Amino acid sequence: MPREKRQKPVWYKLDNAAMMYSAIQKENYSAIYRFSAVMTELVDPEALQRAIDKTLPRFPGFRVRIKRGAFWYYFEPNGAPGPFVKEDMKNPCQPVRFGEDDGWLIRFFYYGHRISLEVFHALADGAGSLTLLRTLLAVYLRELGHDIPNTDGVLDIDEPPPREEQEDAYFRYAKSRVRKGMGDRRAYQGNGTPEPFYTLNVTMGLVPLDKLRETARGYGASVTEYLAAVLIEAILAKQRREGRRRELPVALAVPINLRPHFPSKTLRNFILTVRPSIDPELGDYTFPEIVAQVHHHMRLHISRQEMQAVITRNVMLQKNRLLQIVPAPLKNLAMAVSYKIAGCRPYSTTFTNPGAFQVPAVMEPHIQRMEVILGQSYTPRANCASLSFGNTMEITFAGTVKESEVERDFFRHLVREGIHVKVISNREE
Repeated sequence: MPREKRQKPVWYKLDNAAMMYSAIQKENYSAIYRFSAVMTELVDPEALQRAIDKTLPRFPGFRVRIKRGAFWYYFEPNGAPGPFVKEDMKNPCQPVRFGEDDGWLIRFFYYGHRISLEVFHALADGAGSLTLLRTLLAVYLRELGHDIPNTDGVLDIDEPPPREEQEDAYFRYAKSRVRKGMGDRRAYQGNGTPEPFYTLNVTMGLVPLDKLRETARGYGASVTEYLAAVLIEAILAKQRREGRRRELPVALAVPINLRPHFPSKTLRNFILTVRPSIDPELGDYTFPEIVAQVHHHMRLHISRQEMQAVITRNVMLQKNRLLQIVPAPLKNLAMAVSYKIAGCRPYSTTFTNPGAFQVPAVMEPHIQRMEVILGQSYTPRANCASLSFGNTMEITFAGTVKESEVERDFFRHLVREGIHVKVISNREE
């Protein structure tokens, strides 16, 4: 009787960004982010669980656990039951631990009208996770009896997932020679007083998108550029109040979705960051000058040629033969040190704006607004993120620090510009 062929185990290599997020993982830190949909009706958790069970097989890149090999981390399919939807908690985006919760690297929560998805950043960037959430919301509404089409970014859960959705797009677009060197200057960190583990202070501001666009347009800027300038101004003011003898540049890490520049259907990570900054040692800047500086920096550095050079540099490091044979623990230590130097020191904080959350028109009446939270930073400071739905832009500050003067100055600036802000926070005060 012929011997049956043993099937090769299915596993996935980590992309370039995922390798870094996995290497810097600690007991008290994970690169976690959250997207939430605030629905018009109270959430039915049983219908939501059915929707999760039906939707996730269409997204195999999220149905994985992470394993450490001799030289690299890798993903393998997670055959454990779940993940199971849970009632929400006060402190979101808590660290994952690779050996706990059956190895799941995604979480689903509900509370009142809110449905939340939390993702370990090694799995996917915001664009990939929003595709998952959009499709899940469509399936959930179908479970409630609504007819929702597979359009406007809602994927068909009855179709097999195409291989393109799992491609490592960094590898695809890395060139053989062109590289961009490292060396951004150290930026003002603005770290605050750490809260007890694990306390994530979240402050959300809800603003009318049309008024925000109008104000940004008055400065000749996009909404992202305008909000980045407001954030830089608030951090500059914080540094000035500290009375430092020598002030450092204030710089933001602004993630850029690469898919519009390098066509790819990947649902994995495919982002790079740009670094708009202001150096107060050069003199005082008016707010219009800050906006102009941010605007021109973003337009100059978001170019196909420069971004491809950065992709190539990062992938070449990953392909380095000497690095490949270094044992995983030593490699992770080296990458963690590198992240602290090149991933934290050149930036004062992160600001991300995934843009507008689009859904089929028949879904719109079922959603009040969308929310986004970047989990704790690698150092004790607050991150900032924004997301819009309809005419509401939601802007979130989240961090494990006691102080809140940056977010206060940020929202006060918007109010001075005539933009109404409704503030929601989980702080005790």
